[in-house]
This record gives sequence, C-alpha cells and structure tokens, in this order.
Amino acid sequence: MDRSKHVDGYGLEASLIQIINSHNSSSLNLRQSTEKAKKDAIRSATRVSELLVDSVNKEVQEAFVMQKRIEMEIRALAASILQFGKQTDQWLAASHSINTAIKEIGDFENWMKTMEFDCKSINAAICNIHQE
Repeated sequence: MDRSKHVDGYGLEASLIQIINSHNSSSLNLRQSTEKAKKDAIRSATRVSELLVDSVNKEVQEAFVMQKRIEMEIRALAASILQFGKQTDQWLAASHSINTAIKEIGDFENWMKTMEFDCKSINAAICNIHQE
C-alpha cells in the first residue's frame, strides 16, 4: 500500500509537473506571440507616422515652392509697376510740353493777328497821310 501511495503521489507529482510545464510553455508561447504582435504594431505605427510625415512634408514643400513663385511674381510685378510709373511720368512730361507748345502757338497766333491789325492800322494811317 505504501507503494501504491508512492505511485499515486508520483503520478500526481508528474501530473502537476506536466501541468506546470504545459502552463509555462503556453505562457512562453503567449509572451512570444504578444511580443511579436507588439513589434508588428510598433512597426505599423512607425510606418503610418512616416507616411503621415512624408505626406505633410510634401504639402509643406509644395507650399514653400508656391510661396517662392509668388514672391518672384511680386518682384516682377513691382518692377513692372516701377517701369510703368516712369513711363507715365515721361508721358505726363511730354503732354505738358505739347500743351505748352500749343499755348505758345496760340499766343503766337494772337501776336500775329495783333501785328497784322497793327500793320493794317499803320498802313491805313500812312495811306491817309499820303492822300492828304
């Protein structure tokens, strides 16, 4: 009977050891699969963040390029405005000169009419003096 208890105890101990080993093995497998899932999740999250950063960087780069183009256009427009301002000043000076010349022509015409009238008056006076 002693031996039957010993065999039963040995069998119970072996069963417990087998259960513990099975538990340890399944815990190890679970830990390994959890660790693998964690690494996969980290890899996926890293990839997603890289894609998001690349996407944002691309949009920022496009905005930067557009800003540079706009700045170049602004400089070109400012140069054109300056050139048109100078040209407008030249046109104003030319039109002022033309107006002055036209006024002088008008003044000259009036002077000529006055001189013609004076010459006719002098001629008439001389004719009157000569006839007397």
